[in-house]
Parts: sequence; structure tokens; C-alpha cells
Amino acid sequence: MRTDAAAGHRGYLHDAVYYDSDDDLLAVTVPFLLAGVKAGEPTVVSLGARNSALLRGALPAGCGVIFLAGGDLYARPTAAIRSYREMLAGYVADGARQIRIVGELPSSALGVTWDWWARYESATNHAYDDFPLWSLCAYDTRSTPAPVLRDVARTHPRHATPDGGHMPSPGYTDPFTYLRENRPVPPDPLQSTPPVVELFMPTAAQARAAVYAADGGRLPADDVEDLVVAVSETVTNAMRHGRPPVCLRLWVGTDRMVATVSDGGDGPKDPFSGLLPVGDGTDGGLGLWITYQSCNHVTAHRGPDGYTLRLTAGNPHFAA
Repeated sequence: MRTDAAAGHRGYLHDAVYYDSDDDLLAVTVPFLLAGVKAGEPTVVSLGARNSALLRGALPAGCGVIFLAGGDLYARPTAAIRSYREMLAGYVADGARQIRIVGELPSSALGVTWDWWARYESATNHAYDDFPLWSLCAYDTRSTPAPVLRDVARTHPRHATPDGGHMPSPGYTDPFTYLRENRPVPPDPLQSTPPVVELFMPTAAQARAAVYAADGGRLPADDVEDLVVAVSETVTNAMRHGRPPVCLRLWVGTDRMVATVSDGGDGPKDPFSGLLPVGDGTDGGLGLWITYQSCNHVTAHRGPDGYTLRLTAGNPHFAA
């Protein structure tokens, strides 16, 4: 059990906070934040508007806690990791020996896109391990679905308690194992209909042209351009590193476009592909990293017939 700052600790301490009342959340987070300020550590809050206001009201005025706009940080998992790493590197360059963060994912992340946010929570156990970071990730048990809470326990080595304790999570799974699991994800309802485009062995140029043609002005231009980049990178990876046949399929709805790129291979070997710019670029790791930053949802599936990435532009929060 740990009740004080991890003095001199190098590496990432990643704790979940399960709470079912405002008082429970404050009982864990306020002492944690004030201890960081007292020790002269960068101490950061990245919560939604409601809980940020709750903490502001409970902390002494001008206490030195830094409040970030959590919604901006948590737009996409890969972008969140990149932004946090940049911020942490800045604090370390300024001499920080310990950094504290209290954060939470937006409620929208706990629905049909939870699969890639679960991968994010797991990947951070490796992605931040070269920084002296201690973070608390808050989950409201009154509104968080039970399957999400099971994943939270598997992706956080410890959980913090209102009495100041930090207890090991019995279900914790190392990210090198967790990220290799073939996670089930809800099918997009659009996929129950025939695709508007189906191309076998396409070139990247053909894939880009297909996205532009399928959109027909339905989605904002930025969303379409991002999907064009993602589809181009994914098709290129599949043609270079996968096995034939490579197939691109596209579906179009009123508020989103969905693309799948399938090949007959096993997918990337590195479990952090997409979430981190892994490898030297020879196995497609950089292309996947770009793809994950270009879409509003990305799923990966390994099956008996090969490997499939599903890319969503526009609104990914369909009703499951």
C-alpha cells in the first residue's frame, strides 16, 4: 500500500480510481494533488467540465494545480499518447523528478469505441514508462458499463482507495499480452448492407479515388481527407507487408464513412502498432500510427482468413 508520493521513482505508476460519489472522488484526488503541489511537482488535472469544476471548488484557490481541457486531449488515443508524451518531456526537461496527473476519459469513449480506448489504457503502461509519472484514472461506477470496468482492472496495475491506499489489481494483464488479444468489437450497422465500393488488390491511388467518389459531399472535408490518408496508408501496408488477397470495402451513411482493409496475413507483430510509432518503418508501424491519428475509430481483427482494419470517419458512436 502506498500513501505518499513515489519519491525518486522513475517510470510510470498507473492507478485506477473507482468512485460512486463526489465525496469518494474528492477523497482520493484532493490529497493526491495537494501532496504533489507541496512536493513541488507538476500537478495536472485533465477531467471533464463537471469534475473539473468539482475539484476546483474543493482545492484551495491558487494552489498551483494545472487544469487542462480533457476533451481536447482525448479526441483519439494515439493523439492523446503523443500529446501527453510531449507534455511530460517538457516537464522532465525543466527538471521535474515526479509528475502527477488526474484524468478521465469522456463518457463517449465508454461506448462502442471503448475497444481502442481500452488498448490506450493498456498501452500507456509502456508508452509512459520512461517518464516519472504517477497518474490516477477516474471511473464513475454508477455510469461505467460493467465490461468497461473489467477492462479497467486489466489495464491498471493498481487502484486508489478513499482511505489513501493504493492496492494491486488482481486482474491486471501486461500490455504485451493484453494488446495481442483479439478483442471483440460491435459491428457497425452499415456493414449489414452491401458495400458501395469493393476493390481487390487496389493501388493506393485507386483507394484514395474510391473514398473521394463514395463520399459525394456527405461529410466535412477534413473528415474525408483524414480517411483518404488512412485508407491510403492502410492499403499500402497491406500490399507491402500483408498477404494477398487485399480488399478495400467502403460503406457510406448519413453521418459517417466506414472502410475495411483486409489481407490474408497475420497483421503487425508489434502489439503497440498504431498507438506508438513503432519499428523502423519497414513493417508498417509508422503508417498505422498515422492511420490511428487520422480516423475517429479504428478496430483490428485477426481471423482465420487474415487481418482486417476497420476505419471510421465522421461519427463513430452508432447505436450498437
